[in-house]
Amino acid sequence: MATSARRFDEPVFDFEPLALETKRANVAVSLATETGVFEGYASLFGVLDACGDIVAPGAFAATLRKRGAEGVKMLWQHLPAEPIGVWTQIIEDARGLKVTGRLDLSVARAREALSLIRQGALDGLSIGFRTLRASSDRMSGARRLLEVDLWEISIVTFPALPQARIGVVTHSAPPPLLELRAKLARLRMQSAASSFELGLRRASRSR
Repeated sequence: MATSARRFDEPVFDFEPLALETKRANVAVSLATETGVFEGYASLFGVLDACGDIVAPGAFAATLRKRGAEGVKMLWQHLPAEPIGVWTQIIEDARGLKVTGRLDLSVARAREALSLIRQGALDGLSIGFRTLRASSDRMSGARRLLEVDLWEISIVTFPALPQARIGVVTHSAPPPLLELRAKLARLRMQSAASSFELGLRRASRSR
């Protein structure tokens, strides 16, 4: 498991585990199998996201040892009352937090999610966590997350990290028309997410 390197003059801040934060990663939730199995990246290391944060390698190591995949909830859009499946594997690799999950198709919302994923209309992953240790990145001024307590990973419409998405887990390629629709849906979502984030920034500046 990779660990994050830190300069001795780099300020580190310890955070009380009070507020649950969410971080949406634009790593695509793409096609899932008919049985609801899919995989993707819920977070990427070393990438500045729309919230101004950078996740360091090893940030999830302690929480994964403590909870394992079975202790991390799979939610719909970060809604605690809407679990839609289970995570069967969560690991840190060289790229980020790689996840494999299975939608519970006895749940109506999970069946809806599967349909949207297979059409390419829904492909975002987002983590719900508490910050335990963070530092200020001297070059960018961003918050560098060194250790987080991972509580849940949601399937979402708009991730904060555009590369955090569901990847393809299927044994047969979709017809060309479905592929084209999926690409168009991703482009529309990315455009909508950018407009939404720009509006939030403008609103915060005007306060």
